Parts: sequence; structure tokens; C-alpha cells
Amino acid sequence: MVDCKDLLNRVRRAVAGLDGELTRKLVEEALRAGCSPLAVVEEGLRPGMWEVGERFERGEYFLPELIAAADIFNGVMGELLLPLLEASRQSSGRGRVVIGTVRGDIHDIGKNLVAVMLRVNGFEVVDLGVDVPPEKFVEAVRAYRPDILGMSALLTTTMLEMRNVIDALRAAGLRDKVKVIVGGAPVTEEFAREIGADAYARDAVEAVEKCKKLLGRD
Repeated sequence: MVDCKDLLNRVRRAVAGLDGELTRKLVEEALRAGCSPLAVVEEGLRPGMWEVGERFERGEYFLPELIAAADIFNGVMGELLLPLLEASRQSSGRGRVVIGTVRGDIHDIGKNLVAVMLRVNGFEVVDLGVDVPPEKFVEAVRAYRPDILGMSALLTTTMLEMRNVIDALRAAGLRDKVKVIVGGAPVTEEFAREIGADAYARDAVEAVEKCKKLLGRD
């Protein structure tokens, strides 16, 4: 009997070690063994990417290593995992979500995974991309009239932009028109409350559940 936990731990180490060939081989092995695609992402790929980020923060990795890790992640996601996740998409019309990474931050792995999982669970998603200024979030809320606005940040310096976006929504008279959910490595439940967000999620699975609850459609 195959131990998914052990396999996914090996996936994590392969990603952190920037071994793309081994990562792909282990992911394929995990899927053949019956490990769920979501578990592969949440327990293998994501922890590996967080470790890469930590090594970058410590000065052990640099920009080329970050790019290499992102290529590994995106390649495996796009070719092996997204088709399986999309195959389980539910057509429930849960609601519309505008999502983006805040100004000054170009990290998109967590945001992209949240967007995928929301779509899989029947949400319509408008992805604004990365380095999104407050005015662009405001324009999107005005144009798309989403039920929820999601913001992501991976740096302690850029997460402060989330407050700026919420202030901009208030100034535009739109704050009461949309629920706001925030997330990212440095973001906490306490910070979300401080800036006036409606919810905080620590990962993609929780983000989906929180979005359902925000709309009363769980």
C-alpha cells in the first residue's frame, strides 16, 4: 500500500531542491497511487514552494531559483493537475469573485491556486493578476459587480496595500457592495480584522469555504 504522506513529502523536497524532473515523476507516481490532486498541491507542491520562499528570504536562493521553482510548479500544475481539478468542476453558480495580488507584489502561485479552486467549486473568477493598484481593484468592483473581492500578498511590506484597497473602496462608495477576503503568507486573522476585511483564509481550501460562508451558500 502506497503512503501518500511519504510520497507528497518527497514531492515537497523535490520542489524545494529545484528538481523538476523528479518532481514530475513523483507527482505522476502519487496520482497513479490514488493520492488526490488537491492533496498533491496542498501537501506537496505548496509546501515545497514555501520552502523555496524561505530560502530566498534567508539569502540561500536568488531570483533565478525563484523563477526555476515557479516554472516547476506551473509546469506540473498545468500539465498534470489542472485538468484533473477542472474535471471535478461543479456548475453551481455560487457567485462572482474578483481576485488579485496587491500593488508591489508579483507573487501569484497562491492566488492562482485559490482562483483554480474557486472555479472548481462553481465560482466565476475574474483574475486581475499581480501588482494590482487600489484603483484597479476599485474599477474591477465597479465594472464586474462581484460578490467577493479577494486580495493576496506574500510580503509583509505589500500586505499593507490591502488596507489601501479597502480605504479606496470606501472612498468610492463601494465597500458595502462587496465582501472582502484576504490571504497570503504574512497575513493573519487579526490583521484582516484590523483593516476591515470580512474574512481571512490561510490556504486555497479554506478560501473556498470562507467564500461559500460569506455568501451564505455553503
